[in-house]
Amino acid sequence: MTSEATGDRLHRIGEISRKIGLTVRALHHYEAIGLIEPHSRTEAGHRLYGAAAIERLYRISVLRDLGLGLDDVAAGLDGGDLRSLMSEHLGAVEARLAAEQRLRNRLARLVGILDDAASATEDTAGDLLNVLEDMTMLETRLDRRIAVLVYDDIEAAYQYLVDTFGFGPGELTRDPDGTVVHGEIEAGDGEFWLHQRSEEFGLKTPAELGGATGSMVVLVDDVDAHHRYAVEHGAAIRYEPTDMPYGYREYGAVDLAGHLWSFMRPLE
Repeated sequence: MTSEATGDRLHRIGEISRKIGLTVRALHHYEAIGLIEPHSRTEAGHRLYGAAAIERLYRISVLRDLGLGLDDVAAGLDGGDLRSLMSEHLGAVEARLAAEQRLRNRLARLVGILDDAASATEDTAGDLLNVLEDMTMLETRLDRRIAVLVYDDIEAAYQYLVDTFGFGPGELTRDPDGTVVHGEIEAGDGEFWLHQRSEEFGLKTPAELGGATGSMVVLVDDVDAHHRYAVEHGAAIRYEPTDMPYGYREYGAVDLAGHLWSFMRPLE
């Protein structure tokens, strides 16, 4: 999709979310606090982003990687030209590459020592400590988790989950024939992706397998109120709200494909 006014290619919010590793909710928050602005919306109301928004997202990402909070990002977002920011980003990447090369050299030296019988008794504790330091400097922070659930009919499952359990509606992606091939729902600070069953990757629904191998756990403010809402909207309840010996009150329900959902809250 392109903008008629500028000829820019426009990107859906779901595509942006998947490419840059931010949830749809986070992108909505960036818009709410004035960091980015979508170019336009589809007839269905989904946000579309053009070149200007993508440049701002790049700036935000680099400033965040440099350790700035969102308030500082907002203050510095429009300061300086793009080339200067890219030069600073390039310097950070080169520093990381240098650190990786240093770690590689340390490891190669230690492997050589351990392979050399004459040097096998050499005290390598100091070298190992340096390796650990380099590893810490290069450690990648894990900051996002997404559960992927398999369904025969993604659109029906999406509507059921939104209507029955009150999840936030996210993106629905359709193929050229109009069939939904990917869906996203929001749950508090996380999200779930809805995936097509796949023979190639052995992805099947619990209903097809005859049982589930796990369950989805969602923390809610009021378990009993959420249970009443779900019942009123046709949920298939597996067990009623119960105080569990491991310190949570919870209830369970299954969705259209047989996935087990547990909604819970820590006991006071």
